[in-house]
Amino acid sequence: MFQVRVKADFAAAHFLKDYHGKCENLHGHNYKVYAHVQGKMLDEGGMLLDFTELKKALKAVCEKLDHTNLNDIAFFKQNPSAERIAMYIYDGIIAQIPSLKKTDEDAACLYAVDVFETDNNRARYLPE
Repeated sequence: MFQVRVKADFAAAHFLKDYHGKCENLHGHNYKVYAHVQGKMLDEGGMLLDFTELKKALKAVCEKLDHTNLNDIAFFKQNPSAERIAMYIYDGIIAQIPSLKKTDEDAACLYAVDVFETDNNRARYLPE
């Protein structure tokens, strides 16, 4: 099994509408995002997936979130948790590189997206 990972970041504000504590107030994070691809087969060039292609897709999704109030994005249903952000980014990458959706045991697939709100707090989305 081979794995590759790329990283991007963005800054955004949000609040959690159904949370009772400090996070129900508007605040911001400098998010770090990692997209993980794995598979058993390498291409003719000996690569699982070109880093450039994956970085481009991840960056494009993160740019849509950068310097926004995440609560303004309908997908998050007024509760843009790190978990929902990870799923949003996963869906955005798959929309740009549909071949990364898991359909074959051996093919490269986007198997996880990690979203760090801080260096110590991470949410991971794994598709079923």
